Amino acid sequence: MLTYAQAGVDDEKTARALKSVISLAKATFEFRGGKTGEPAEDLGHYSALLDFGSFYLAMTTDGVGTKVLVAEVVSKFDTIGIDMIAMNVNDLLCVGAEPVALVDYLAVKDPDEKVFGEIAKGLYEGAKQAEIAIVGGETAVMPDLINGFDLAGTAIGVVEKGKAITGERIRPGDAVIGISSSGIHSNGLTLARKLLIPKYGLDYEYEGKKLWEWLLEPTRIYVRPILELLESVEVHGLAHITGGGLLNLKRLTGYGFSLQMPPIGGIFRLIHENGVPLEEMFRVFNMGVGMIAIVPHEEKEGVLEVLNRYYRSFGLGVVTEEPGIKVENYRVML
Repeated sequence: MLTYAQAGVDDEKTARALKSVISLAKATFEFRGGKTGEPAEDLGHYSALLDFGSFYLAMTTDGVGTKVLVAEVVSKFDTIGIDMIAMNVNDLLCVGAEPVALVDYLAVKDPDEKVFGEIAKGLYEGAKQAEIAIVGGETAVMPDLINGFDLAGTAIGVVEKGKAITGERIRPGDAVIGISSSGIHSNGLTLARKLLIPKYGLDYEYEGKKLWEWLLEPTRIYVRPILELLESVEVHGLAHITGGGLLNLKRLTGYGFSLQMPPIGGIFRLIHENGVPLEEMFRVFNMGVGMIAIVPHEEKEGVLEVLNRYYRSFGLGVVTEEPGIKVENYRVML
């Protein structure tokens, strides 16, 4: 049995360590005094929101994480740019913001023209899917600090006042809708790598794909379906299911959830079969659901009609009065 903490990533320890950083960061709000918009500190849950009068400017930052280590080993760099953009724009969507622009940050040990070119292909493809402009960036060559490379970015989006998705409208009885993921996305790679690679090797074939192909499958970008959804129906909450798995739902509301998750398949089945407990699986991985929408019960069919035009989507359950996340079909309580 191996958990995320045993693999080297302790989310609870990280959360405790971040408390002082977050507290001091909020204290800096006073320094600008409205010169660039007042921080709407009570509204953002996936992205920070700055109040600009008639609209909010949403801002978020994220990277690819240890997925880059798999890319390095197999010398395949043309998809991780998609991952970086996906991790940022999907977070912007969760507050109802339309992604507008992004800057990237690439830190490397040694500059390599071929690698840079492959990364650029992924960035272009990700930007195309997200319909976002890459307006700048920074490349840092740091041989004394970096062993390999790291890729991250910061993105901004806009949402009109009154249209921000904050989760405050979520009520018991609301329908919970899942949009399928493309696989492991860009979270939980430390656990997956340390569990599977030493035992099987990256060329191990599982269900018709090599292990490295499972691990490098690009993160799905949900911009087009979510923006259409926001124009079509009333949406009470949106959750990007990343690190923390289903626990991401707790960012949105104090209410609970009763869910029926899809069958465990693909890379998730392989990980679970190799000793990761069910509860840990749902705490770490997206388990086949990359984005969740919470909508009024009467809107459920209309939501599914919109989303299924893009990616396989399905009803997951309902919001409950009682706190906590119950995965009913696997008897897991989070």
